[in-house]
Amino acid sequence: MVAPGEALTPSSYITHHLTNLSTDKLGLASEGSFWAVHIDSLFFSVLTGLAFLWVFRSVAKKASSGVPGKLQCFVEMVVEFVDTNVKDTFHGRNPLVAPLALTIFCWVLLMNIMDLVPIDFIPYAAASVGIPYMKVVPSADVNITMALALGVFALMIYYSIKVKGLSGFAKELALHPFNHPVMIPFNLLLEVVSLLAKPISLGMRLFGNMFAGEVVFILIAALMPWWAQWLGSVPWAIFHILVITIQAFVFMMLTIVYLSQAHEDNH
Repeated sequence: MVAPGEALTPSSYITHHLTNLSTDKLGLASEGSFWAVHIDSLFFSVLTGLAFLWVFRSVAKKASSGVPGKLQCFVEMVVEFVDTNVKDTFHGRNPLVAPLALTIFCWVLLMNIMDLVPIDFIPYAAASVGIPYMKVVPSADVNITMALALGVFALMIYYSIKVKGLSGFAKELALHPFNHPVMIPFNLLLEVVSLLAKPISLGMRLFGNMFAGEVVFILIAALMPWWAQWLGSVPWAIFHILVITIQAFVFMMLTIVYLSQAHEDNH
């Protein structure tokens, strides 16, 4: 909210809640600048990442071979779940993949869970101390999801070249699916488009699902009286729990699949 208690029309309410706290809004960059930084998205993505590291580190330090506590049981279940999926999907040898998959799953899940925080709770608290905008769901920001996807893409390219060699990687693009010199331009068109589509689909899928979920919560808050909002928000939140979990799982699995493909040396 612009200020606690300030009345907003449904249209201005929706617009306000879909606006990030960015450097251009604070006068630190030119209005609408491509280089404007979304401060709220960065803050909550770092916060959730630190929460993941702190919880898992605390459990690891206190882990015992005796009867584990509830938190240790939960962490062990998550680790075993991720490890099983990595073993079933990734067929190369790389000690980075399992920790990366665990980090991606937990981090994306925690960022998604921020969508379950009551829609006005944090923005109202921020407005009370003079902060005009505050979006709390990092995965509903395309800049965050595409940054994650481009990180995975960079690893794909790195391991493709490391495992297959630069010439092997080039041959994979130029001589597949038709292994004939005449078809190289056509092959390159198909393979480059397919390669670039991976990070775009990876980042945009997560963004689209989380942004849509956030919009539904905002619409419920904007269009329904405060005393009746629970009739819409509670059922949607219950359904959305499934969405946020599936999206974290899909992002993790596609990361594993893409890295597995990068480690396949067919030459």
